[in-house]
Amino acid sequence: MSEITTLSVEARDRAGKGAARETRRQGFVPGVIYGNKQTPVSIALNPRVLSAEMNKPGFRTRLFDISVGGKVERVLCRDVQRHPVNDQPLHVDFLRVSAESKVHVRVPVHFANQDKSTGLKRGGVLNVVAHELEIIAPANAIPSELVIDLTGLDIGTSIHLSAVKLPDGVSVVTHEKNQTIATIASPTVASAAETDAAAAAAPAATAEATGEKPAS
Repeated sequence: MSEITTLSVEARDRAGKGAARETRRQGFVPGVIYGNKQTPVSIALNPRVLSAEMNKPGFRTRLFDISVGGKVERVLCRDVQRHPVNDQPLHVDFLRVSAESKVHVRVPVHFANQDKSTGLKRGGVLNVVAHELEIIAPANAIPSELVIDLTGLDIGTSIHLSAVKLPDGVSVVTHEKNQTIATIASPTVASAAETDAAAAAAPAATAEATGEKPAS
């Protein structure tokens, strides 16, 4: 079951751009709770509390209980508008959810047991095609991540969507029948450090062979 966090907010009397600017001037982040065929509720959030939650993993896949106006709203974050320069949150949208709700969310893909992959132990490279996937899940059972086990996978292996173990009631939104999630490829490009070292050594080696002093 998804983690549920209690979030303290204050109610706002007015909605609209002017009211939102006034809220920001007072040192708060304006937001709104909407959905579930109920009237939207305007709220103001403490920026420090909001930033602390946003810095935790899975902010957009975690459920929140917000108490406002004597009523507790169970919500999921749907959007965060940020300042184009300092990236600070300017407005937050929360969607009401219930036990019967199904939501579209994007969750990260985690590759487990990389140390047990035959190909990676042989020097192969894990090329990740999809770092996250869009899923449809019950609001009260959103997975924090989707895990792919790399145990025993060798160089040349393509990892497809069929390798992802989905929890009950969860489906992936995709336009490809069995899209590629990642591949384990042979190392074909030397590291930058190796390339730079080789380039630096080349003039000295040539000078040594010809008896000339390398240019400084």
